[in-house]
Amino acid sequence: MSAAPILGLCGDALDRLLPMHLWIGADGHVIRAGPTLTKMMGQGELRGQPAFELILIRRPGMVDSLDGLRDLTGQRLGLILRHAPHLPLRGAAVALPDAAGVIVDLSLGLSFSRGVAEFGLTLNDFSPCDQTIELLYLHEANSATTALSQHLTARLQNARAEAQAQAMTDPLTGLANRRAMDAEINRALADHAHDFGLMQIDLDLFKRVNDSFGHAAGDAVLERVGHVLRHQLRLGDMAARVGGDEFIVLIRDCTEAEDLGRIATRLIAACEVPVSYRGQLCQISASIGIAAVTTYPHRPDLDQLLADADAALYSAKRAGRGRYAFHGSAPIVVNAAQPVTHRRRADDLPPGGFRRRQNDRVPRPD
Repeated sequence: MSAAPILGLCGDALDRLLPMHLWIGADGHVIRAGPTLTKMMGQGELRGQPAFELILIRRPGMVDSLDGLRDLTGQRLGLILRHAPHLPLRGAAVALPDAAGVIVDLSLGLSFSRGVAEFGLTLNDFSPCDQTIELLYLHEANSATTALSQHLTARLQNARAEAQAQAMTDPLTGLANRRAMDAEINRALADHAHDFGLMQIDLDLFKRVNDSFGHAAGDAVLERVGHVLRHQLRLGDMAARVGGDEFIVLIRDCTEAEDLGRIATRLIAACEVPVSYRGQLCQISASIGIAAVTTYPHRPDLDQLLADADAALYSAKRAGRGRYAFHGSAPIVVNAAQPVTHRRRADDLPPGGFRRRQNDRVPRPD
């Protein structure tokens, strides 16, 4: 039966006004289905199929016949598509004259977001007057706002993380800075399950490089020392530049004097390799003071540990250059002719913390 004699409308107009309608004939079979409902069914042409095998009316009561549906004319219906029972729909039924059947108009209602996502619906799948259009606009606006908010949040988090990293990094050498090292030492001191050794390093003859070749040459030397420390230490160790030509190295799980001495010897030898700058060779050395937490009767605090390593460094500086000293022991001269061991080293662990420590020291010879 054609839609035109009954409703005075052509089929295209009915589809446009009610894109989710289902016209059920007197025999209970589908006469016509709107394009959106056909799309959601995913079965192709619905004409001629038993209507109550496609939909299930649940409210205001279970209905599985045309007469029962006709009795619900004008009432608000709650129904589902049998192949999508998880998606509740709303509907309204209108009985047609002359035993022409019943038209049921369906709506997604509050299920619009799931329905749109699941069936790939667009604005063209709804009547221009359907309230779902407004909801769809709001949904898209909320999605866009949420995506923008997430993007901005991610940018702020990245900027904050970058700022924190910069605040804990020496910009010239790329090593940790003083407050990052202080915080890391405090964490290591609080971890009684692991011991460590600490080295204070001061560059010998560095002032001579600055005076002879300029501060740019001095910066090149400092960058080279940063490279040495990054590549001569293990992954779990940490190095920091804490002053003009002063560095601190934290060596984890290493407290034996023999082992720490070998590391100090290697670092001094690596620092003594001349740095070429604009055709000139910049020659420096290094003095190192060492303290280990296991040499104390009780776990020291940050200030005591740094002060003792600093005192050992001062002892090494007074005894000459290119040597190291343990806290409470005589300085040990490093054989400058000893070759540098080029062992594969990983980068330092990321620095952390924000505490700054005042560093009052006795002036040392260059």
